[in-house]
Amino acid sequence: MAENKQQRKGSTSADRSSSHTCLWSMGTTASAAPQPISITSPLESVHGNGMANSRQSLSMSPFQTVNIHNNKAKSIITNKVAPVVITYNCRQEFQIHDDILKTNYKLGRISDTMPEHYLVQGQYFMVQDVYSKADVLNTTGSYGAPNFRQVKGSYPLYGMGQPSLNGFKQVLHRLQAQGHEEIILFCVREEPVVFLHKEDDYVPYTPRRKENLHENLHDLEKDVMVEGLELTIRKELHDFAQLNENIFYIYNDIEYFKDEPQKISITCEEDIHVTEEVYKRPMFTMPGYRYYRLPLPMEGAPLEEDFDSFVNILRESPSLSQGSQVSRPPPSLLFSCQVGVGRTNLGMILGTLVMNRLRGDSETPTQAEEMVTPSEPKPLFQVIQTLINKLPNGQQLMEEVDQAIILCSEMHNIKEAMYENKNKLEGIGEDYQIQGSSTKDYFLSRTMQSLERYFYLVVFNAYLHEQYPLAFVSNFSQWMCCHAWLYRLLGCMDLSELSASADLVTRGARVLVADEYLAPDVLSTMKEMKAVNFRRVPKMPVYGMAQTTSEATTAVLAHLTDEKRKHQHVLWVNLQEELVLEGNGQIFTPREPSCLEQHIRIPSTDPQIIEKLETSLKETVLGAQKWLEVTLEQDKQMKMFKSCLTVQEIFNQHKSSHQGLVYKRIPLPDCSAPKEEDFDNLLEAMKGTLAEESHSAFVFNCSNGKSRSTTAMVIAVLTLWHFKGFPEFGDDEIVSVPDAKYTKGEFEVVMQLVRLLPDGHRMKREVDMALDSVSETMTPMHYHLREIIICTYRQIKSGKSDRECQQLLLKSLQFLERYIYLILFNTYLHLEKKDSWQRSFALWMEQVAARAGVYDILNQLAFSEFENPRDTQLSRLRYRWQQQSLKSLPFRGEFI
Repeated sequence: MAENKQQRKGSTSADRSSSHTCLWSMGTTASAAPQPISITSPLESVHGNGMANSRQSLSMSPFQTVNIHNNKAKSIITNKVAPVVITYNCRQEFQIHDDILKTNYKLGRISDTMPEHYLVQGQYFMVQDVYSKADVLNTTGSYGAPNFRQVKGSYPLYGMGQPSLNGFKQVLHRLQAQGHEEIILFCVREEPVVFLHKEDDYVPYTPRRKENLHENLHDLEKDVMVEGLELTIRKELHDFAQLNENIFYIYNDIEYFKDEPQKISITCEEDIHVTEEVYKRPMFTMPGYRYYRLPLPMEGAPLEEDFDSFVNILRESPSLSQGSQVSRPPPSLLFSCQVGVGRTNLGMILGTLVMNRLRGDSETPTQAEEMVTPSEPKPLFQVIQTLINKLPNGQQLMEEVDQAIILCSEMHNIKEAMYENKNKLEGIGEDYQIQGSSTKDYFLSRTMQSLERYFYLVVFNAYLHEQYPLAFVSNFSQWMCCHAWLYRLLGCMDLSELSASADLVTRGARVLVADEYLAPDVLSTMKEMKAVNFRRVPKMPVYGMAQTTSEATTAVLAHLTDEKRKHQHVLWVNLQEELVLEGNGQIFTPREPSCLEQHIRIPSTDPQIIEKLETSLKETVLGAQKWLEVTLEQDKQMKMFKSCLTVQEIFNQHKSSHQGLVYKRIPLPDCSAPKEEDFDNLLEAMKGTLAEESHSAFVFNCSNGKSRSTTAMVIAVLTLWHFKGFPEFGDDEIVSVPDAKYTKGEFEVVMQLVRLLPDGHRMKREVDMALDSVSETMTPMHYHLREIIICTYRQIKSGKSDRECQQLLLKSLQFLERYIYLILFNTYLHLEKKDSWQRSFALWMEQVAARAGVYDILNQLAFSEFENPRDTQLSRLRYRWQQQSLKSLPFRGEFI
């Protein structure tokens, strides 16, 4: 039985009082056991903290009663469907629905001096969306919307802030009067907005948190549809008003709170509009009008799915396709966010880039250069320089984006914002804390986000150039997966460590930490070999260890060239991406005092750059001529350095006595898979050595002899097997331990790859054999790649914080990705062997593997047997490859 709407609308105040009574009973005071009818006031049934108890169910017993107040009797009729409450005068009846009971009705107030009232979604206050001061261009009166403007030049592109219902009608009439027959509106807001009936208009309001009433809700859960959320909020507002004599409280002045909160009358759900109702209804009266909701982020670049949604709109719009008639005018594109600045500006730039493709290069507008005073050209960020160097016609693509930014810069210039954020970041001397947050972290994040937004605009322009003439055969997500190097580049935006001053260690901002503290000798090889964790792959000339001193290097080389082994040629590869220095006969690396365990990676694969930085560090330490704080084992000590050597200098000393020694630095990332170029560098180094002498030894060292050394040793084993022949493999062991399939590497995503690859089971099995042979002697280290994948993932359950759990998830995914890359590299070695590997692994991945969908698999990387890949951003290349390069250490140097 539904509520009688006619009676409700025409009810007296007494009726409303009874309605209030009844609904309050339903929402807050139901009991699971029979209770006597009690007479209570409306707020007596609310807990002392102002939270209504809505978790109890009315559907558990047919004999339930409801607490009644106002001393007016009510009847409860029960049936198999649900209890029904009938008011004392029998004029109204309500069915008690489960969805009402589940709603978590809570009360709250801004301050003790203000009235308490219901909170939307149990925590939010309804605040007026746009304030008059936000209308910088003062266009609300004349155009109907705040900050309404057209892009400079001739394109029919417009932007505006959030209008009211009448204001939006005024905007449409204005555009129609200017002769625009086809209008496409993009609402680029991701936060919920509802329009409340005030006088003869509907005015936008948004839910806000008490802690920050100026900030909209953003970064909503990905499975939350904002349109659905708006409908839920409307339902709540209507329910709340019914509980309070059709009144709800709203806030218009959150600066001074004069006369706040204000009361607004809500008598029915029609007193509230959602965004769809405001923006979609004109489609019935304006044939050339269309509306789309295209949520864009407040900061940073849009998601690939956002670009896909935009591209789908272009596909659906004949007037925006290249095949449209030239004489036909393009549609007017209107973008709207809250104030009409950030997201609207981004939308207008995207629209400009599309219009460029629609009209063709010859008709690209040039008015911007005449209208805007040219600013002093600024040096390009290094990541952008690398991007345009690698993209076909990269310089032109960037210049088109720059011009689009200028055309749309009346309210905001995103390129200028990048440099402003960079200057603020670098201008902070000491790192101040504001409300517990680091100001440097804040401006580093802002710099990264604005740079990412610019990066994606250049990339999207490249996509348009390629795909627009093809009618968007590939969507943007697919295109990005086929150009995965863009994600690699995106992960290298912060190159500040390249400019960090070497005197940080002499000023005490950083400390030198000894390897004996960081790399315990769990294999007990120090005594015999002078090297930490020295080991050899059985029956193969492949060796691994931690970083060696001059003394340890001498001992290892003597061991390799003795009468038993007789290796005249030795390829020694240093895999460290952090700075290393030998001081007074010990190995040291610089670390942050607040985080001694975290190594400071140098964001460069160029060994000459790392060597140059190490030389600078050496000169600074020797030139200081003072006692420096160092960390040895568990103690802090002060040391005066009388001798210092870089790793390159250590090996230069040995080259005269070992003519066949070749030293190379090939930096590998600590946990994640080597990059495609890393595999190529290792393969090239081995090919060159084997060409000189087939009986060569291959030595790999990292900081502790574990993770990176093992990875390089596996790559070396696979390579040698391809050169010299594979050994006979026995049958698979029968493993009866728990989770055996996972310790055997049979994760769902791995098996998906195996099914894709030619002879995939063999490709995986050979990698497994290589892993087993390399890790055979490493039991004390507890390091076996297949085992550590699942072990790291299992640790998430015992994580002490969300941050720790995220770090463990990232680490486990990185190990999983490393395993997958080893299988891919082995497949490459097999398939390209006939051409002596003339095509590089990086090129093979781009030309062959990407086309087959390998990067699509890597872009959904997850433990799908335990979780949904969509539940974590880290399953995607964009976030995973960015996260592994993000540092939680203090910002040093310059953002170059």
